[in-house]
Amino acid sequence: MGHPIERRTRIIGWADIIDWLLTHGIRILAMLIVGIGLYVATRLVIPPLIRRSVTMTKGESEDGIRKRRDTLTAVFIGGMRVVILTMVAFIILSELDIDIGPILAGLGIVGIAIGFGAQYMVRDLIAGLFVIMENQYHVGDVAKIAGMTGVVEQINFRKTVLRDMDGVVHYIPNGEIRVASNYTRHFGRVNLDVSVAYDTNLDHAIEVLNRVGQELAADEKWKPLIKSVPQVLRVENLGDSGIDIKVWGDVNPGHQWALAGELRKRIKKAFDEESIEIPWPHTKVYFGNTLRGNG
Repeated sequence: MGHPIERRTRIIGWADIIDWLLTHGIRILAMLIVGIGLYVATRLVIPPLIRRSVTMTKGESEDGIRKRRDTLTAVFIGGMRVVILTMVAFIILSELDIDIGPILAGLGIVGIAIGFGAQYMVRDLIAGLFVIMENQYHVGDVAKIAGMTGVVEQINFRKTVLRDMDGVVHYIPNGEIRVASNYTRHFGRVNLDVSVAYDTNLDHAIEVLNRVGQELAADEKWKPLIKSVPQVLRVENLGDSGIDIKVWGDVNPGHQWALAGELRKRIKKAFDEESIEIPWPHTKVYFGNTLRGNG
């Protein structure tokens, strides 16, 4: 007969709990405080650094510089938040006597296993890095990205978020972006084709259009938004129903649509006052030659 194995169960008392709290608990609390402090310091330090590093470039407006600073600040603070959380989590696990070696090894194995499926994510991250570093667009810009047009609401290393005119939010992986068209970079442009009837005196019509552009540029409400007075550029096209005259002018970025709408309204009023016809599609029908001396 073997001797019975004596099993002793140690009861954890208040003294043990207090002792653990005074050692490990204080260290964990200290790590949490350090992590919070690092995050707060990040939010305090990064914005001034970004403001000093992002300077005014040729053709860039103050609003464009502000958008770029805000975009870079959000990206770097978000990245630092992930780094700080990861570091604090691993330190706390070590303090709890949890061996993080197997965790790291397991993550490495999992990383290898999913590496083939993460190719698209890596592609998105690399593409996002180039989007941010090349300053292709900022938060608040109006852009056409991957075939979608809208206001850029968010940029990070993985995706770009757009909200279109209908309020629909589009999440676009950066790796899917082949062409990005920024409508609000440096300046915007009013670009109108104004049609007049074929029997219109073109010199008169051009004079009226130039006058309307000058009046708009002199208006106190619109003057601060205009870089160059909207004027006639050329006779653009001889269409089926009328003659197209191109009018354009440079404005502050993002205001080209409002200014174009105001310009159209003023052109319509001026044409009505000057009896200049804006044509519409119509067809003239002839039934042979008119006979003289009849009727």
